[in-house]
Amino acid sequence: MLDYGYDRTAAAEFGVICGTDEAGRGPLAGSVVAAAVVLPPELEIPGLDDSKKLTEKKREALYDVILSSALAYGIAESDAGQIDRTNILAASLDAMRRAVEQVKLTLTPGLVLVDGNRLTDFGLPARCLVKGDGISQSIAAASVLAKVTRDRQLLELDRLYPEYGFAKHKGYPTKEHKFAVYEYGPSPVHRKSFLSFLTRDADLLERELALKKAGQEGDS
Repeated sequence: MLDYGYDRTAAAEFGVICGTDEAGRGPLAGSVVAAAVVLPPELEIPGLDDSKKLTEKKREALYDVILSSALAYGIAESDAGQIDRTNILAASLDAMRRAVEQVKLTLTPGLVLVDGNRLTDFGLPARCLVKGDGISQSIAAASVLAKVTRDRQLLELDRLYPEYGFAKHKGYPTKEHKFAVYEYGPSPVHRKSFLSFLTRDADLLERELALKKAGQEGDS
């Protein structure tokens, strides 16, 4: 259960607290999305927690509550091209930085809390908090905004590229997703730097493709 005391303690020292988190570092496709959120210090949102511990239905409900309750928020993303040009860590931190920049258009945080163990230059005091989305209410809120935003993006990508099954796996490297990339080739939204399995597992994937084709011929 989320402890609402962490942000209040930090706010007593630093004033306005902004939490930031990202979603989508591990997938083979799509953007990495970051959010930054400032919540009223005395606010308690029932059910708020690390987005990974919540059902999709609960995240969707919390998304609307967070947007209506936040004093300020920002959402930014780094697309597959940026991830390939730099790396996933740099792209994630850059998205976090730009999300915080959006917050700064409304108010200036006294402290930025970052989920994880790496910082970027926010132009503000900042603190890493490992597993912060289970400790800080503002980070947890940011994790929900980032996760819901990214999941919605993948549903749209599924409509554009239905052969990959994005609606089901949200771009993560499931067996089915890897096989679809091998069979159809990468889409424009795939992260080319994440596709080394196409070479590493080529023999296995080719056997699976042959079995699939044989099954289709047997059904015809």
